[in-house]
Order: sequence, then structure tokens, then C-alpha cells
Amino acid sequence: MSDKFDVVVIGAGPGGYVAAIRAAQLGLKTACIEKWVNKEGKSVLGGTCLNVGCIPSKALLEASHKFHEAKHDFDTFGIQAPNVTMDVPKMIERKDKIVTQLTGGIAMLFKANGVTPFEGTGKLLAGKKVEVTGHDGSTQVLEAENVIIASGSVPVEIPPAPLTEDIIVDSTGALDFTATPARLGVIGGGVIGLELGSVWSRLGAEVTVFEAMDTFLAAMDQQIAKEVKKSLTKQGLQIELGARVTATQVNGQEVEVTYADAKGEHKKVFDKLIVCVGRKPYTKGVLSEDAGVSLDERGFIFVDDQCQTSVPGVYAIGDVVRGPMLAHKASEEGVTVAEIIAGHKAQMNYDAIPGVIYTFPEVASVGKTEEELKAAGVPYKTGVFPFSAIGRAMANNCTEGMVKILAHEETDRVLGMHIFGQNAGEMIHNGVIALEFASSAEDLALMCFAHPTLSEAVHEAALAVDGHAIHMANRKKRK
Repeated sequence: MSDKFDVVVIGAGPGGYVAAIRAAQLGLKTACIEKWVNKEGKSVLGGTCLNVGCIPSKALLEASHKFHEAKHDFDTFGIQAPNVTMDVPKMIERKDKIVTQLTGGIAMLFKANGVTPFEGTGKLLAGKKVEVTGHDGSTQVLEAENVIIASGSVPVEIPPAPLTEDIIVDSTGALDFTATPARLGVIGGGVIGLELGSVWSRLGAEVTVFEAMDTFLAAMDQQIAKEVKKSLTKQGLQIELGARVTATQVNGQEVEVTYADAKGEHKKVFDKLIVCVGRKPYTKGVLSEDAGVSLDERGFIFVDDQCQTSVPGVYAIGDVVRGPMLAHKASEEGVTVAEIIAGHKAQMNYDAIPGVIYTFPEVASVGKTEEELKAAGVPYKTGVFPFSAIGRAMANNCTEGMVKILAHEETDRVLGMHIFGQNAGEMIHNGVIALEFASSAEDLALMCFAHPTLSEAVHEAALAVDGHAIHMANRKKRK
């Protein structure tokens, strides 16, 4: 005997749980399956993002930033706090409390919206049937008019650095250190590596980041990336580019890392080593052999522009499909697919998805980089404005960074916005809205921005696109 649903969602991360809630709101009988079990052995919702990703890492980033600020910057403001200490177990406890609160909140939202949750592993069978295997091994089959696969991703493991219980860890393990390591190695100089490296660096760890590529943050606008590297180096992170880790050797409570770069082979010893070289789509056990769903050459589920797989009525969203592995991208795909299933017109705009690195200062971007525009032969013009000329940034004691706007040379349409500075992650939505509404740089320049705010740098950068910035000398345009 099987239960029948209009929509069955496999996975309750930021893609799956949002898709399930929206589908239920649209009047569809909806079920959502989640296999995640927390440290206490309890089944929880929220996926990677809420349990071991976006949320817990931000809790640690905020705590470590406040500690670092109190220790190094308070004196600038006239605040005397000479004996500031960090209670790491208490910081971790607070992080866990926030996670519990939020995952419990999703369970309440499911109840409020009428979503039926199932604890266990979901597997898509032929004919849009979904098998649920409970934690006790029992099975049941759900029948669905539509299925949404939102099974997410897992960290990539590498042979030279096999994970151990507490010395060599992935990004999940790095969120549960009970004390600050004296020497910390990080394999991978991407978003996750820089954020986790920052947390423990601020708390006193000597951090070395090994990045195999020769270019720092290669996918980012390189004018911004250079400033970010300079800033993080000044903060104490040792960033080794073109450094490929070839072997690791655990000796007692430390690990020796062997890596190769242009100068040859080197060895370095750490107390902890974090492996964060990227994530891969999770499809293990999600698809039966006769389910009919195709994977691409990189292991992602193949979907069209509306997230439909090769099987009609079966959709896939989030980290398990193409596009940036970002929680907000997964959520928006979830809403889009729910709307499509309900018979509404909906389309995801993949050209206006913001990305943020939550170091301090933050780094945020949306749209095209200068390098991408050059490679595509698109005529463009730029406007750059530094935070050092913004009054609010001076008052905040954070004048590092800049706003950069790229606009089409002929139409003036905004093509990209890139920000390095305090609160960049909040300010980037100026750019998201500009791209979504096909704004020109002049549209932004003609708006009235509140003073004194950091967002004035966006206004000034928009003015600078045509050489009209007010609070700095403009570059003379080449004839």
C-alpha cells in the first residue's frame, strides 16, 4: 500500500524545505523526506546549510570577529578592555543552540503549512514512486504526481589527505574544534577555506592556506581579489598559491603536510588540517537504476532551464544540479519549481545570483566580472569608489575595500557589481536589483542614497562610471 502525494521532495535542505513549503502553500499535497541525523542522534531538517554550513559558520565568524575587534580595535574607539579572552566551548555551544533553534523552526513551518515529513532516506523509483527507508530499516513507497530531488552535496575528499577523527577534518569537523589550534593548515583557498581559516586565525591560530591554483579566487573580479588577498595576508593568513598538497602524515597529535609549488617540495607541521577543496553533488542511493534520470559527466543531475530532469514530472534543484552551489540559489529554484508544478509561469534568473564570502571585510559580487566581459568581447566601462572616502566607513574604523560597477559601454546597462568592504553582503543587493530590473548605471547615479551610509559607495561608483563621482577626483576619460 502506498501513500499518494501531488509533490514528494527528497531532501530538506534550503532547496528542499523551501520547495515543500511553497508547494503546500499553492494547495499541493506535499511530502518531504530527510535522512539527516544530528550529534544527539535526532532526525533534523535544514540540510548542510543549517546544520554544518552557512549558519554555524556565520555564528563562529561573528563570535571570532567580535573577539578580534575587542582585542585589537577597541582601543581606537577609546574602549579599554585589556584582558579579553575567548571561551571556545561556549562559542561552539552557542553555535549549536542557534542550529537547534533554526532546524526546529523548519519543523514548525512544515506543520503550519501542512507538509508531511518523513524521516529516512528517499530513493526515486521508476514511475515517479519514491521509496522511503526509515532509520530502523523499514520501507514504504510514496506515489507522486511530481518529484523534486534536492539531495544536496558533500565535501570532496582527496587521497593525499584522508580524514581522521580529529586531526585532518573537513568543513564540518572544523566547526567543532574545542580549542584553538596553535598551527592550522587549510587545503583549499576558496570561500569555505577562507572563512574557516579566518575564524581560527582571529582566535590566535597560525593559519596557512594551500591553494592549488596560481590565481587567488580565480572566478572573482581580479581587481577585487587582489585587494582581498592583501587584506587577509595583513590579517595573518599565509596564502600559498600554486601549492599542491601531495601527502600527509599524522604523528601523534600533529600532522605533517607535504606540498609542491614552483620552488619544489616542502613540508610543514600543523596541529589541525582542514580539507575544503570543494563539494560534489550527492546522488548516492537517491536514484534507482530504472528511475530514468540522467547525470552529466561531472555527476550532476541533468536538468533543463526549468529544473526538469530527463523524466517528465521529476525535477532537481540546488547543489545536485548545475550552477553555483549556494543556499539561496537552491531556495529560489525550489520556489520556481513549486510554481511551475502548480501551473504558474515562473523562471529563475541565473544572471542575478549574488555570491558572498563572509571574511572581514566581506566580499560580494553579482553579474559579470571584468575578466568575463573582456573574454566575451563585450564593450564595457567601470566605476570604482573606495570606502576610504566614505565618512561612515571612517566612523566605523573600516575603510578597507571598494565598490566596482561594470556597465555596458554603449547602453550603460549594469552588467556586474563587486564589493569588498564591511557589510558587502548586505550592500550587494543594490546590484541584484539593478541587474533584475535591467537598470543603467545612470539609474543608480540618479537615486538618492542616505547619508552617512556605506551604501553611498555604490552611489559614488555608479557616478564614477561616467566620471561624475563627487567625493573623489575622477579619472580622465581616454579619447
